Amino acid sequence: MLRPAIVQILKNNESYYSLVLAVAKRARQITDEANESKDKVILNEKPVKTAVDELAAGEYKIIEDPSLR
Repeated sequence: MLRPAIVQILKNNESYYSLVLAVAKRARQITDEANESKDKVILNEKPVKTAVDELAAGEYKIIEDPSLR
């Protein structure tokens, strides 16, 4: 199985925890969108894999709150 390396996804000293939260949040959005669609979309890949691929491709970015560091 080919996967992007974590160092390819994390930039600007982002934390692993932020990556996990971002992937989980995006995977939930993908699942919710599929469940809410009237056409009953069938997902070809698991939502977590799709979320990781989107983050690796730069379609979504991790935004950390600097006050929480």
